[in-house]
Amino acid sequence: MAKRNTSRSRTSSASASTKTNGKTALLVKHGETKRAGRKRTAKKSAPRIDAMKPKKPPTAFFYFLEDFRKEYQEQNPDVKSMRYIGKACGEKWKTMTYEEKVKYYDIATEKRAEFDIAMANFTKRMESGEFDEDDSDLDDDSEFYG
Repeated sequence: MAKRNTSRSRTSSASASTKTNGKTALLVKHGETKRAGRKRTAKKSAPRIDAMKPKKPPTAFFYFLEDFRKEYQEQNPDVKSMRYIGKACGEKWKTMTYEEKVKYYDIATEKRAEFDIAMANFTKRMESGEFDEDDSDLDDDSEFYG
């Protein structure tokens, strides 16, 4: 068995890090210096397009939570913490039968179908190139944009 040389040079031909004035800098191949840790951000148009993208609808539990929160706060006006309301809601949801939950599942299914249609329209618009970088107006024809 031949013994391999396991020591490697800490400086590579591509880059090396050095310490300058107490701050770490990155030396690049052509002698340029860049600050370590800085990252370039993506194009500014990406967040604007994401803002136009329809939001996913809540699940059946969240529709139940909305109703339960109103009832719970009427019955317990001294309880202001969402922590306790959420715990009570979760316990109630676990003990409910499927027949009691169907109402909320139906609402969630309906909203999900609306979201699927809105998402299909959004995808078509993206593929057709309808969203340009200079496109600044938002189509607010859906309740998922808010």
